[in-house]
Amino acid sequence: MAFTVTMMSWSVIEYGRQMASNGELGHAFEAIKWGTDYFIKAHPEPNVLYGEVGDGNTDHYCWQRPEDMTTDRTAYKIDPSRPGSDLAGETAAAMAAASIVFHRSNPAYAAELLTHARQLFEFADKYRGKYDSSITVAQKYYRSVSGYADELLWAAAWLYKATNDQYYLDYLGRNGDSLGGTSWAITEFGWDVKYAGVQVLVSKFLMQGKGGAYQSVFQKYQQKAEYFMCSCLGKGSRNVQKTPGGLIYRQRWNNMQFVTSASFLLTIYSDYLSSARKSMQCAGSYVAPSELFTVAKSQVDYILGDNPRATSYMVGYGNNYPQQVHHRASSIVSYKANPTFVTCRGGYATWFSRKGSDPNVLTGAIVGGPDAYDNFADERHNYEQTEPATYNNAPLIGVLARMTGHSGYNQLIPVDVPDVKPQLSKPTPAPQAKPSPAPVSKPTPAPQAKPAHAPASQPSAIAIDIEQKPTNSWVYKGKTYYRYSTTVTNKSEKTLKDMKLTINKLYGPLWGLTKSGDSYGFPAWINLLPAGKTLEFVYIHASSPADVSLSSYTLA
Repeated sequence: MAFTVTMMSWSVIEYGRQMASNGELGHAFEAIKWGTDYFIKAHPEPNVLYGEVGDGNTDHYCWQRPEDMTTDRTAYKIDPSRPGSDLAGETAAAMAAASIVFHRSNPAYAAELLTHARQLFEFADKYRGKYDSSITVAQKYYRSVSGYADELLWAAAWLYKATNDQYYLDYLGRNGDSLGGTSWAITEFGWDVKYAGVQVLVSKFLMQGKGGAYQSVFQKYQQKAEYFMCSCLGKGSRNVQKTPGGLIYRQRWNNMQFVTSASFLLTIYSDYLSSARKSMQCAGSYVAPSELFTVAKSQVDYILGDNPRATSYMVGYGNNYPQQVHHRASSIVSYKANPTFVTCRGGYATWFSRKGSDPNVLTGAIVGGPDAYDNFADERHNYEQTEPATYNNAPLIGVLARMTGHSGYNQLIPVDVPDVKPQLSKPTPAPQAKPSPAPVSKPTPAPQAKPAHAPASQPSAIAIDIEQKPTNSWVYKGKTYYRYSTTVTNKSEKTLKDMKLTINKLYGPLWGLTKSGDSYGFPAWINLLPAGKTLEFVYIHASSPADVSLSSYTLA
């Protein structure tokens, strides 16, 4: 569950703007907060975390709807005497990542999440141990095979990303060797094994110029990240297995979890390389960033139906998708349609063994998927192939958002997640850049921004005021970048319509306006500016403020 929330948050952090443009960002926020609200309740004290409710043996003995469940709801926790560094570390990562998602739209909640994340990381690091040695009922279902070292690094990486606190960067640098971040070359990424994810995150820090004294250590992290990429491309020293139809294949039971997570890492690493204007090497040959994205896209295409069986493994999508999903609530008639109590074993006799399609379509769920030869049996008892999981879906959110179009901005420039519900009187949902700490040199003073006004030749120009100011600066690869905030205020008593701005001497990305030809107009989410209201847009470049002027508009 924590890994699901971490991956949903990472998806929003990287591709929230695409989600917003498709009207899905609010849904992502709701899904993440559903998880983090639960984690807050499960973490009542700094060194106590509840990690499981119920147990797999008694729950699997019954086939019932959630409304009918009568199985034991015992809660199991980790604490200093029964540690669980992997569970506490992953939950710390989830809360840190989610704090980045909410830090603009809900700063108080984001601060609360960070407090929990810091406490959980300290708990995980101080009292070390595997969670399934403490919560032994989890061993049969979610055994921690990789141990907890990867989760400690994973949590530290997310806490650094969320706070810019040098302590966590130092932790990654000092412990990279001892905890395996620089030594483990892995060809999988998932809820248990986080090394590839850590290595990709640290590679981003390195490309952002944040390596500092740990430059050589972080380069080793990056070498292992690229080992993962090369293995997925089929150009490494140990490549991932693929089915004849081209699907990444690791194991018989729920293989799709590794497909979606690998697709996510391939996608973001492709964007990181593109942003840094770099390529990478596999077995002596250079690989362009686009090759990584092409492989990721091939995996998503397979999932959605471009495969030998022409089967979509996303339930409810396409014309041929799984009809007998291994999922209790899907397979039993809705409580609203028939509230008759479904007994523990009666559910197996009546509903589990039923050969018909599910009465409730589990729309969007990614099931376990085909075997090593692209074969798939759509049968409810075939849990290895028809069971869905939240951690199958979570990485795919970001990949699908990215595939709606190019990111349109430098992936290495820190940005804020857009607000869900923009208001004209507040900043528009344009990403804000957070300052990256300068490696050595201090940022030079930002150029003084002169107020830009509508041309004096226009009779009503005084009614529209344009102001610019630098709000942040940071050093990246020896060059000082500035974030400029520009506000357009309607000081008239009428509504501003058909606004066209001319912007010259702009040398970087801009958010909050729509470009049309050589001019800029209102963003997609508004088409007018009422009297007394303000619109903000932002841009980033390594230069003095751009020249912004009002070329035409209508007051009505």
